[in-house]
Amino acid sequence: MAIQGVFFDLGGTLFDYPGKRSETFGKFVQQVGVLAGDRDIDVQDIGRAFGTAHRQVGKDYAQLDYYLHADMFRDTYKIAVGELGLDFDAQLYQEYGDFQHDAIVTSMALKKECLTTLSELKARGLYCSIVSNIDELMLQQLVDRAGLEVHLDHWTSSEAAGFCKPHPGFFEVSLQKAGLVAEEVLFVGDSPEHDINGAKPLGFHTALIRNGDDPPPLQSGAEVLEPHHTITALDELLAIV
Repeated sequence: MAIQGVFFDLGGTLFDYPGKRSETFGKFVQQVGVLAGDRDIDVQDIGRAFGTAHRQVGKDYAQLDYYLHADMFRDTYKIAVGELGLDFDAQLYQEYGDFQHDAIVTSMALKKECLTTLSELKARGLYCSIVSNIDELMLQQLVDRAGLEVHLDHWTSSEAAGFCKPHPGFFEVSLQKAGLVAEEVLFVGDSPEHDINGAKPLGFHTALIRNGDDPPPLQSGAEVLEPHHTITALDELLAIV
């Protein structure tokens, strides 16, 4: 069956991952200082606590059928301050959460071949959409900031769908929106566990995009399926479809 549509993951696929992690960590260090008061905590200990929390939350959330990134970010922060023997302060976290949200939205940059590839796919009459494990507000802000609405037929967040990849429910919601069947769609993503393991068993064509040696987030170490195609740049899709 000929490919009629291309569904894209967001982070690591259409966008490079955020580049301001040092800024958010700096904000975390600052808030740890407030929470610690007169107690002096070494920045290396703060880094280890944050790393421990990030790994624990990533492992826990990777098993869930649905979650909000806002909750995941909050749990990471909460566990990290707990690792340092500090009490969680909801008001202080709200300031950090807003800072982190803005840093992610402003620092995620489109891959250099993104717009030209999407334009060519649309010119060929293909249905293009985003299917992303992301909260609704952040997805809409990223689509608006990058001007992607003119290149896409729809974009769906996991929050709107009520499922997170690799749950089949998310893929089914997206197919219903597109009016397509899985065999007519190429699914493109950077996560073997979320994108390939979710899409391929349902009958999608699949393409895994690799970002050098950088692993995608929230990988649990589960056995993964082999994608139909592996690419390193978005414009390689033009030879596939």
